[in-house]
Amino acid sequence: MATKTAHLRLSDDGLQFEATVGSGHTMVLDDSERDTGARPAELLGVALAACTGMDVISILRKKRQVVTGYEIRVSGTQMPERPHAFTRFDVVHVVDGTGIDPEAVRRSVELSATKYCSVGSTLASGMLEIRHSYLLRDTDGSEHTGEVVVCGPLQPPDRPVGGA
Repeated sequence: MATKTAHLRLSDDGLQFEATVGSGHTMVLDDSERDTGARPAELLGVALAACTGMDVISILRKKRQVVTGYEIRVSGTQMPERPHAFTRFDVVHVVDGTGIDPEAVRRSVELSATKYCSVGSTLASGMLEIRHSYLLRDTDGSEHTGEVVVCGPLQPPDRPVGGA
């Protein structure tokens, strides 16, 4: 089983975070007020587009389709009330080239959506479990830890870990 990691650190007195992912790449995230980086929710669409895009272009190349340009357009619909959960993502694959077989494009998108794209599969599965805990470090060097809540298909989000 593979594990992907991310480490975020508050980088100013606002809401700006610098994120470092397991591969060593960094990015800045922020809110709309300061606007120094992407919003966290925007990255869901980015991750979905990049994941499916890498699948689709790889499959098209294996099918010997001569693609001269490729873009993925994603729009996500969020609920108006908190926590503004996404209810839908629309993904449009725009493929440029001469003589490209529409069936090859259709099948490549289908394979990505149903077999290969881990981001899309995770978002669509309803199986994701998220566990929240904390580590509190005091200035005297002491540490305190605790589990807070498990959210997902097997736990209601309003029930604390170990709660009734």
